[in-house]
Amino acid sequence: MRRSRTAAHFCDHHVLEMLMPAPGPTTNAPPVNGIPPGRPFSWRFVTPLFVGSALNPINSSLIATALVPIAHGLGVSIGRTAALVTALYLASAIAQPTAGKAAEVFGPRRVFLAGIGLVIVGGLMGGAAHSLPTLLISRVLLGLGTSCAYPTAMLLIRRRAEDAGLDKPPGGVLGGLQIAGIATASLGLPLGGVLVAVLGWRSVFFINVPVALVALVTTLAWVPPDSRPDSPPDSPPDSPPDSRPDSPPDRSRRARDVAAGLDVIGIAGFAAAMIALLLFLFALPDARWYLLAISAVLWIALVLWELRARTPFLDLRLLAGNRALTSTYLRYGLVLFCAYVVLYGVTQWAQSVRGLSETEAGLLLLPMTLVSGPVISLVSRRNRVRGPVVAAALACLIGSAGVLLLSASGWIGWVVVVTLVFGVAMGTSGAGNQIALYDHAPAEQLGTASGLLRTFGYLGSIAASATTGIVFRIRVSDPGMHLIAWIMVGVGVVLVLTTLADRTLRTRPAP
Repeated sequence: MRRSRTAAHFCDHHVLEMLMPAPGPTTNAPPVNGIPPGRPFSWRFVTPLFVGSALNPINSSLIATALVPIAHGLGVSIGRTAALVTALYLASAIAQPTAGKAAEVFGPRRVFLAGIGLVIVGGLMGGAAHSLPTLLISRVLLGLGTSCAYPTAMLLIRRRAEDAGLDKPPGGVLGGLQIAGIATASLGLPLGGVLVAVLGWRSVFFINVPVALVALVTTLAWVPPDSRPDSPPDSPPDSPPDSRPDSPPDRSRRARDVAAGLDVIGIAGFAAAMIALLLFLFALPDARWYLLAISAVLWIALVLWELRARTPFLDLRLLAGNRALTSTYLRYGLVLFCAYVVLYGVTQWAQSVRGLSETEAGLLLLPMTLVSGPVISLVSRRNRVRGPVVAAALACLIGSAGVLLLSASGWIGWVVVVTLVFGVAMGTSGAGNQIALYDHAPAEQLGTASGLLRTFGYLGSIAASATTGIVFRIRVSDPGMHLIAWIMVGVGVVLVLTTLADRTLRTRPAP
């Protein structure tokens, strides 16, 4: 327990240092657009954005140490509590781009605050729950609420840069956002262990409430209101005007305009298709092919609808024509696939084959976070894309080859070496791909585009979980670990070849 507290304190202290952007020069000039000159991205502006963006990754791992106590406390089997993990993944994979789309229509600050409100409700509901269904609802609310932070933060940062007359925000700001959104994931493991041991399993839900309140208060105080929110689109050009200029507004038509601006049908179709696909992946190694068939039909229907929609939720023509953006999504998903195979597969191997405890196995993987955070901070400040993503692809391939050297009789320190390599991969990939996203996503669709980046990351992590589940279905062994390593090597080779061949990485779009 003492080691868990020390690790959590060490991580938290250094992550906060990396998240804070360097102070800008001071000046006595008057504010421009309400922004103090030289300090558009002060610590006050970025603090609530970073705090809110960290809630989702921390909650994804915070529950791990509480599953067994929850099962005992509610009198259910341990296997049923695994649905609490699935619920947050499902909600987050769907909610990330949906929140981005809503932010484009209603304004990012409004959606950010709405998400914080859902987190508070979800935390209170989970902490007071006396049944598993109530906990499931709580986890869904937490997934929906925490997913609002990252895409809205990207929009708020972009608009702040535009209002300050900057082509793009300082690299340290985007890097801090990426650290909050990825590098903090493993903090949930030691933090959850401390909370459960000291305060019980309900604390892993209640802890969201004070953190969310901090984000709520600081957002209201330090983040300016949406001065130019994207209001719902006007009526279509072919809509007949009111016959009387002074007639009251047609509320039904305004509702239709809002629905069209959000593309509610597209969002619902995306959610249904994604749920069917994720349930198929979560069920592996038991292949439920009917779920895959349902998902395929829903995806086809979604494509047909989005090609006809006036303001599509998924702009498929944009994705097809914007090769740089689609390549960014694929690179990000493949890197997270390899990284989460290490998190899931190597953890199981270390416990089953090497006989390590859960705490010892978790500490072996902690270097991945300790490395990825500083790497993101250093790389993002240079605002480079090609070098970091090439380095990430090479690190994935090297790290995957390193997994082949793991064995029951080998040096246990080799696990640390592998996690360090993947820490570099996650850091360079996170920084480079986020800057690529900022460069190539249309400004008016940055919210949806940012949410889709996270969705591809979730697909990579879920595919990693499915892969380890299939290979380790019967038992965890050295041959199984090596088979997983060969799969990772194959993915690494594809990642390196496609990254080196991507011509869009050789040029940057003009400001």
